Amino acid sequence: MSSILVVGAGELGTAVLRALALSPKRPQATQITVLLRPETFASPNPAKKQNIDEIQSLGVKIQSGDFIAASVSDLAAILQPFDIVIQCAGYGMPKDTQVKVTQAALQAKVPRFFPWQFGLDFDQIPETSYGGMFDDNKLVRKLLREQHDIDWTVVSTGLFMSYLFLPSFGVVDAKKRVVRALGSWENKTTVTLPEDIGKMVAEVVYAPSKEGSDHMVYLSGDTITYSRLADLVEKHFDVKFTRELWTIPKLEDDLEKDPSNLWKKYRVVFATGHGVFWGKEESFNVKREISLTSVPNYLERNSEMIENLE
Repeated sequence: MSSILVVGAGELGTAVLRALALSPKRPQATQITVLLRPETFASPNPAKKQNIDEIQSLGVKIQSGDFIAASVSDLAAILQPFDIVIQCAGYGMPKDTQVKVTQAALQAKVPRFFPWQFGLDFDQIPETSYGGMFDDNKLVRKLLREQHDIDWTVVSTGLFMSYLFLPSFGVVDAKKRVVRALGSWENKTTVTLPEDIGKMVAEVVYAPSKEGSDHMVYLSGDTITYSRLADLVEKHFDVKFTRELWTIPKLEDDLEKDPSNLWKKYRVVFATGHGVFWGKEESFNVKREISLTSVPNYLERNSEMIENLE
């Protein structure tokens, strides 16, 4: 029997759990477990309680463990019984969390490990750039490449597609009828929905490539320029949007005035373009002929929600 541990059940972790549990390619004897921090169980938040109920309804076993507070050795003991470990706790985690989880997976000699790399292609980001914001992500890759004890898979997804339409990120503000380009109108960004990431993680887990390990997997629901995005938004809502270009100097100046603001940090990253896009035609999903949600698809399915975001 194969055993899979998913660490964390936020937006991405829940999508991965759902896809693993419901995949038609799942071997019958596969046991799926999720590792949740103790405070998740104690939370009075109705959304978290509903999330736990859904996880249990999928037949997923829930294990309690504080992967943030635990030492490397204690965490290794938690990971050791599992054949596959998928680290889905990423955003908002303290510095060094991803390195510690990776070190624990190496110490436990987990046969197959998926680190938290669901985002940019960190190989393309210069060392110590952006104030060292991605140094831990780069170190995770270095640790995995330097060893030969465990198999590993990095899944690069680009930006979560929904973030393009969050007014707080600043690219599309549908309510105010504004669309902005970060750096240049011809800059590209790769975007993928968390639900689609879950679907493709299940594909990599249950149907790995015949030629061997899938160390580097690139997904793309869409790879799009800001100019094309503006055209799509105007066409969908059938109204003219104000187009604003946020230049790199302007974004860097914004960040300098508010250096702890995460959105402002990411705007600079996406404006400079390091590791934020790759060709959709080269993606794992296209090679497998698996259809994922494109930006036009997302607009069509979420029109009312997008228009009411604040």
